[in-house]
Amino acid sequence: MSSEKKFDSLEKGDVASVNATTVELGISEPVNALQRFCNRLDALCGVEARGIERIPEEIRERDMTYRDYIHMFTIWFSMNCTANQLTLGVLGPVSYGLGLTDSIVICMFGTIFGSICTGYISTFGPRSGLRTLNVAKYTMGWWPSKLCVILNLCIELGYGLIDCLVGGLLLSAVNGGGMSVIVGIVVVALITWVVVTFGIKWFNRFEQFVWAPTVLVLFVLIGVAGPHFDTSTPSQGTGAVLHGNRLSYFFLVASGPLSWSSAAADYVVYYPKTTNRWATFAATTGGITMGKLLIEFLGIGLGSGLLKNKNWEAAFDAHGIGALVVEAYHPLNSFGKFCCVVLAVCIAANNIPGTYAAALNWQQLGAPWAKIPRPIWSTFSCILFTIIAIAGRDSLFAIFINWLSLIGYWTIIWITMTVQDEYIFRRGVFDWEIWNRKDLLPHGFAALFAFVIGWVGAVLCMYQTYFTGPIAALVGNGADLGLPVAAGLTMITYPPARWLELKYVGR
Repeated sequence: MSSEKKFDSLEKGDVASVNATTVELGISEPVNALQRFCNRLDALCGVEARGIERIPEEIRERDMTYRDYIHMFTIWFSMNCTANQLTLGVLGPVSYGLGLTDSIVICMFGTIFGSICTGYISTFGPRSGLRTLNVAKYTMGWWPSKLCVILNLCIELGYGLIDCLVGGLLLSAVNGGGMSVIVGIVVVALITWVVVTFGIKWFNRFEQFVWAPTVLVLFVLIGVAGPHFDTSTPSQGTGAVLHGNRLSYFFLVASGPLSWSSAAADYVVYYPKTTNRWATFAATTGGITMGKLLIEFLGIGLGSGLLKNKNWEAAFDAHGIGALVVEAYHPLNSFGKFCCVVLAVCIAANNIPGTYAAALNWQQLGAPWAKIPRPIWSTFSCILFTIIAIAGRDSLFAIFINWLSLIGYWTIIWITMTVQDEYIFRRGVFDWEIWNRKDLLPHGFAALFAFVIGWVGAVLCMYQTYFTGPIAALVGNGADLGLPVAAGLTMITYPPARWLELKYVGR
């Protein structure tokens, strides 16, 4: 029986075929009642029971067409074209004092840079059949890769609370405060939970179509708010102060798409091994870039306009980004409120993939954690970030700007090592069968050493509200140089350390 027919039988509800199929295709047997229960749900109604184990090539075998790559692009576009990205755009004029033109140019190149990095990591999904941070074991080693898992959990849960918070603020503002922010947060969290719990099939279907209503209401926003954008006021500051603000905003913007890198392969892991690597890279990079820029440019426009529009400024100061968007739609009355509701609900498109990755990350912490099925971890993740979002609902702006930069620091260190490991030491050759072999994977001494050195550089060069590194303080009023310095130090440190590790340790 072909693997396609085997898995067709699962979709039709043949529960008895679950265990037989898993044995024949090399998938681990259910080890407890929870996993057996999830397998039955998979057979009956399509709840994805598979966890972090490698996806066998037999399951993934099929002919790729141009539609598959368009679908890949669409998924990434949908995941990034969401209302929470408006906040990142607003930061250019509001927090860094940059003019409209400066903000747009910097935002564009920063987004492209971050998207290229994530596009590279996504190509490992079809090649390996492994989740992203299982691939990280080949560079980071068995134990240090757990550090990446913990950091990525912080990313995904952090984005979960931010997404829910933005959606809650929007829904509350639309209702004139009649609906509390807490209720709005719960609405977004529930939508996320339903799709994530069912898994990759529902995830793909949801993301395939959700972009359309979002884009439509965004074009409405361009029409109604565009005339109020400030296209004439130049960037504030001169000399080192201005350059420092430009650098800080560039690397802050780059941190947005970089945050996807630690989960990028998770969403394309079911594609066949024969998937064209360059096409995967292009679809990922293009989808992220186009999705983020469409809405971030709008955020920049709103940020520039609120500095001159008293109503916008008052709304933003009182209730944040949600109230600002509602005020921008205000001339359209009820239809404007409808557009805000669409934006709020569609924020789930950004939250779903992160929560999906978080559920897998919990399993990657170790064998005892892996025994708990993915749907249960997705439920736990949703509950966790919902509670945190409710508790932190009055501090969105500070949370967002500080959180995003920290994400960029560690991901750029890991990506730098991954590129060097593939092209200098492995020459593109990986044995994907040993992904769970502690005795064959690297110990990770070199990677951990380079990781620490990179982080030291990031701390010395970071420019955040809670801390300014001594090197960052030398540029104007401060400039966030943590990301390029961390990458540079890692690039210098990792190759000799890895060479010594291979020479004296052997793997």
